[in-house]
Amino acid sequence: MSQDPAQVICMKWGTKFGPEYVNRLHSMVRRHLSRPLHFVCLTEHPQGLNPGIQALPLPDVGWTEGIREHGWWKVGLFSESLGDLSGDVLFLDLDVLVVDSLEPLFDHPGEVLVPKDYRRIRVRGDSFVGNTSVLRFPVGRYPEALEAFRKDFPGIRKRVRNEQEFLSHFFHERGLLRHWPAEWCPSFKRHCVAPWPLSHVRTPRLPQGARVVVFHGRPNPGEALEGKGGRWYRPIRPTPWVADHWHEG
Repeated sequence: MSQDPAQVICMKWGTKFGPEYVNRLHSMVRRHLSRPLHFVCLTEHPQGLNPGIQALPLPDVGWTEGIREHGWWKVGLFSESLGDLSGDVLFLDLDVLVVDSLEPLFDHPGEVLVPKDYRRIRVRGDSFVGNTSVLRFPVGRYPEALEAFRKDFPGIRKRVRNEQEFLSHFFHERGLLRHWPAEWCPSFKRHCVAPWPLSHVRTPRLPQGARVVVFHGRPNPGEALEGKGGRWYRPIRPTPWVADHWHEG
């Protein structure tokens, strides 16, 4: 019995990430799926993308100033349509590390699913706030999220720090937000890097049960591989297991 393709999308805008990030992500996703893959990159610069990656324009979010900061463009994922996609899709940030099968992420119950944003929970105490690095949602079902954003982006930007706080509040208030099992999407900085002072001498570990390792801020995967990007109070030793996953092919 044939399976419907898994639909996975990413976004690339500006110059922070080159096409090699998209190509690596595509390879990681393909290696960790047993069903056919429909992989889409929403981008303003499709040059350099490998075959097998469908490029689509970035969605219109209704604003131009400030959109490139803090991931605001991701609110456009909740447009009424995204090319020929339909049903559930899995969105992945370009700097995540896929380390195990993604199949359970397509089968897990829930409407809008994200990992918890552990840093924001610690700082603000909002236990429901999610990290949109690993986001599953049904295409076109909740265009009111984008409509609310289009109506009041300046006000929204004053109330919340970034797009994941806006989307977390929006879907939490409607009873639609759910979180992945905690072990599936660990934070590299929180769950892989040892606490100070052990981070000086202990190589970051890959937690048991991890499927997608989330990188936020610095380091990115390349910096983690080389032991760069840490702060003085949280140095990061070279992490060779990153290379086992973060590559094309």
